[in-house]
Amino acid sequence: MPDFTDDLNGKSILITGGTGSFGRRFVKHVLTHYRPRKLVVFSRDEMKQWEMSLDPVIQDNPAVRFFIGDVRDQSRLEMAMRDTDIVIHAAALKHVPAAEYNPFECIHTNVLGAEHVVNSAIRCDVGQVIALSTDKAANPINLYGASKLASDKIFIAANNLSGKSPTRFAVVRYGNVVGSRGSVIPLFQKMIRDGADHLPITDERMTRFFITLDQGVAFVLSCLGMMSGGEIFVPKIPSMHITDIAAALAPDLPVRFTGIRPGEKLHEVMIPEDSARNTVEMQDRYVIEPEMVWWSRKDLPRDIAKPVAEDFSYASNTNVDWIDATQLRALIEDEAH
Repeated sequence: MPDFTDDLNGKSILITGGTGSFGRRFVKHVLTHYRPRKLVVFSRDEMKQWEMSLDPVIQDNPAVRFFIGDVRDQSRLEMAMRDTDIVIHAAALKHVPAAEYNPFECIHTNVLGAEHVVNSAIRCDVGQVIALSTDKAANPINLYGASKLASDKIFIAANNLSGKSPTRFAVVRYGNVVGSRGSVIPLFQKMIRDGADHLPITDERMTRFFITLDQGVAFVLSCLGMMSGGEIFVPKIPSMHITDIAAALAPDLPVRFTGIRPGEKLHEVMIPEDSARNTVEMQDRYVIEPEMVWWSRKDLPRDIAKPVAEDFSYASNTNVDWIDATQLRALIEDEAH
């Protein structure tokens, strides 16, 4: 398999939502393995930026710049993106129930924020933009998923808008992140530490995709070296039953089934069947190619990128790759280090 990882040495990089779980891990990875000319952490929480600045890998590194701002503010984004080669868009409102209860806030950040990132990147002649998406954007049934589907469409269509600008846009879509805030695993771990007498699970049939933060960062970086513009990159990652997660973390603790919450799915889909005709399979990923007249497949050689079957879909319950309790505990231990 060819190495598509882009060389970030000497590049100017900006990450929105840079103080989130992904952002922190991304910044540390880039500083550890590359020598960027500039690495801008763009976020709206000054306390999180200050705490992040104390990390030994980040502290006193002349390449790192902390920039207070919100993706809702396009003028601030444009100011931050000046002289930038690469933008990673990780900022989002991600909590499903909170989005259902606060729909306007969700739309302002996830949809209008995507528009602002696109417009700012084009005006600043940014070279590459990768937007982080979610499995909930495929066949969405909640507002968070619908807003991220809209965001995906915005970033794909942005390749039609860039004109003579060199800016190209692509999307990375993956599942639940082991160890990230809001994930079921940290929730269960906190409940266990706090002495809970049971673990709540909404439905015993529920399955989810899982990926670690390090795997997510490495996958995003590999897509930078592969993208032509307009693709949705989907990693091949394992699934797990939520009941198995509870059993792995607390085998002696009973579970209580509470019923599916509003906007929640039994299983997650990353590639719906309707997208199969535009999807190719590679060794470690799928690529949903854009339906655009200018798109060419020349950049993904057919010997390593083969079309999937017409009835193909990629869902957490029909996945061929599953992890057990032992493998999950190993993933959690790796994340802790």
